[in-house]
Amino acid sequence: MTDNKKQLLIVTGMSGAGKTVVSHSLEDMGYFVVDNLPPTLLSSFWDLIVNSDDYSKVAVVIDLRVRSFYKDLINEISSLEDNSCVQTRIIFLDASDDVLVARYKETRRVPPLVHGGRLLDGIIEERHVLAGIKNRANDIIDTSNLTPQELKEKMFEEFSDQEKQPFSIEVLSFGFKYGLPIDADLVIDVRFLPNPFYISELRPFTGLDQRVFDYVMDKDITQVFYEKLLDLLRTAMPGYIKEGKSKLTIAIGCTGGQHRSVAIARQLAHDLSHDYPVDITHREISRYTRKR
Repeated sequence: MTDNKKQLLIVTGMSGAGKTVVSHSLEDMGYFVVDNLPPTLLSSFWDLIVNSDDYSKVAVVIDLRVRSFYKDLINEISSLEDNSCVQTRIIFLDASDDVLVARYKETRRVPPLVHGGRLLDGIIEERHVLAGIKNRANDIIDTSNLTPQELKEKMFEEFSDQEKQPFSIEVLSFGFKYGLPIDADLVIDVRFLPNPFYISELRPFTGLDQRVFDYVMDKDITQVFYEKLLDLLRTAMPGYIKEGKSKLTIAIGCTGGQHRSVAIARQLAHDLSHDYPVDITHREISRYTRKR
């Protein structure tokens, strides 16, 4: 692809073949994804994109929910291919009839072209409608024997400009008395550690202060606990990556979210950053600064 061209992926194919998984995978790879775009709007949509510097990788998902427009898709694609500023690539997702029937029965959904008839009849009719665009496809991906995770990995291998799937960690300190963070994947309770709150000269400060940090981290019980926690997390990380997780949020909680949780979160973020991209957030620190 030349440097002055923007990339447009057109994702289509059989209903039930995995377009939702592909859409999410492309978003994880940094694509701007538009779902269920009527084909007749492709050219107008692209006019907006090509004049913006914000989008270099774009994907649109088109399926038979907009059947009345589908016959125009090939003409729209041909028009785009004549545009010197866009490189189109059509991805067609397919699966065998028996697999599609099984998936529909599992989800209790029906193909879009079933109108009171048999599932298989709707699938066969859909294949007939999509035959033209399938013949134009650059990539035909048969998902019959792929799990959602395997499909995600296949998409990443084929369409990502990164060497491996993106994975990052957010370490979050918080106070239990203000509620659990609802977006945490792992919650670690450190309220059993010695509390600087009861040391008068340390109470006014947070775990961002070196004196508070040293008080927490230098305790024997903290060192034993932290070593085991770090070992546990390092053991688990490859498993999370293998399962396709792109971001892991580790929440460290103490009573008020000012001292112990902040100190542990600081050390954890530092140690994990040697192997993974890490962000750190101290949820309750702003409460402390407002009170001062």
